[in-house]
Amino acid sequence: MLLPPDMRDWLPGDHPVWLVIAVVEDHLDTSAFHAGRRTGRAGAAGYDPDMMVALLVWAYANRVTSSRRMERLCQSDAAFGVICGGNRPDHVTIARFRSQAGDAMAVLFAQVLGLCARLGMGKLGVVALDGMKMTANASKSANRSLARLTELAAQAVAEHAAADAAEDEAYGAGQHGDEVPPDARSPQSRAGKKARDGRIARALAELEAERDAEEEAAREDQGAKAGRYRDRRAAGKRPGPVPASAQVQVAREEAERARAAQQAKIDDWNARDAADRAAGGPGLSKRTRPKSPARDYVRVREAQARLDQALERETARASRAEEERPRSRNITDPDSRLMPVRDGGFRQAYNTQNVTSEDGLIIATQVTGTPGDVTWFEPMLSKALDAAGHIASRRPPASNAAASPGSTAACQCGTCGTCLIGLFLADSGYLSEDNLTCPGPDRLIATGKHRDLEQNTRHPDSPKPSRYAGPATAAMAERLQTEEGITAYRQRGHIAETPHGNIKHNLGIRQFTLRGATKVTAEWNLITATHNLFKAITTGHLTTHALTTP
Repeated sequence: MLLPPDMRDWLPGDHPVWLVIAVVEDHLDTSAFHAGRRTGRAGAAGYDPDMMVALLVWAYANRVTSSRRMERLCQSDAAFGVICGGNRPDHVTIARFRSQAGDAMAVLFAQVLGLCARLGMGKLGVVALDGMKMTANASKSANRSLARLTELAAQAVAEHAAADAAEDEAYGAGQHGDEVPPDARSPQSRAGKKARDGRIARALAELEAERDAEEEAAREDQGAKAGRYRDRRAAGKRPGPVPASAQVQVAREEAERARAAQQAKIDDWNARDAADRAAGGPGLSKRTRPKSPARDYVRVREAQARLDQALERETARASRAEEERPRSRNITDPDSRLMPVRDGGFRQAYNTQNVTSEDGLIIATQVTGTPGDVTWFEPMLSKALDAAGHIASRRPPASNAAASPGSTAACQCGTCGTCLIGLFLADSGYLSEDNLTCPGPDRLIATGKHRDLEQNTRHPDSPKPSRYAGPATAAMAERLQTEEGITAYRQRGHIAETPHGNIKHNLGIRQFTLRGATKVTAEWNLITATHNLFKAITTGHLTTHALTTP
């Protein structure tokens, strides 16, 4: 990224843009971006990937996420002009580069994190995990139910069949009448309606798979609860009321048992009657002959009625559940989800999971499509341990010795994540017995809202955890009632929430510009890498002198 000599006089030498240019050009491995550069084909050569990366980082750091605004600023803003070095990429080029970056952005995030570690950042004594909802580039009104998606998919198939038949009749089989020569077709061209139909088909397939998985899980749950109820009754214990989710299973078993018992009586009478006749006797008395088939026997009818009632109640419960939480997908961005937010209502969003170090670096991150946080504790803990090892390998060994003062981990090698992370903090959204007991460093997971924890600490006679809480949850609640425990947990808010506030309020990034989990993940890696890089700049760790010091 060679700049014309006159451009070096546009901005003072201590301007942050020079640091961004120097970091991208000389201190990051951008080979992943260069691998996608177009070379050796017809047309103008592609822009320097280093220049495009620096442009995106600088733009996102200055509250600019629109590719059209980036194009205008490259022509009117000195800092953007210096980064471009006299080139003026248009908004299509910028948008295409950003959307096609993919895994290269994950490499950029790791490279920036390693650079920050080399500069002495990445304090791992206390780290915190938190989730943040980021609005997707899709409208809530674009959500469609399973029934509506099925209807739209059938409608699209019918329209395509009708169009194909009309074109075949007018132009011949396989012809449209306006074909573009093969050598002039763009491999990336795609009709908007065809793309929409593809998203509809994908959303429908995902919803059907989700429905099937939920139904299978419900059947397994019914079978397990019905089995426990049956075992207690067989053992002579009072089984209690039938669990709501197992009523159908239990009623079906009782109906089958009543029908089988009556049919056994009928078969026994027929067998004895046939044996008596075969022995030359007159046969059994007609007065003892079963008068009706098994299904008409009174106890069988009663058991069948109970089964019908259980099925009706199950259908009603399923209908209410569907009304309360309708199963739907967004046809603009099928990977995004409707998620509840603090200010009430729902938002079409992604849930980003982030682990933050004591000095404000995002060391591990993941974009998810699940509104809840609890299932992401172990995956993010694993990512944080890997990131800690990555940080330790990039900074001087002397820094690792004091990386996690007070760590209680069994391993004290000073190079692996388990011993480098002293304390792992998370709010009550991550509370579960499994998360409290899984392997890893010491942790504090809130057992309630922060204000309740503070009140419990001030009042030792406050209510104890519910009797339904597991032993690990009860132990954690007792630990958080101590002054030492609540003092350590108080760090969570500052550590975990500060990067989120910086991204949303200072960088002004509240919504993704791309769509689809893969592209959104790449954009989020760019956002978090930008946060980390400018954290190093604003704290004084990243300077021209630091970059030139071996």
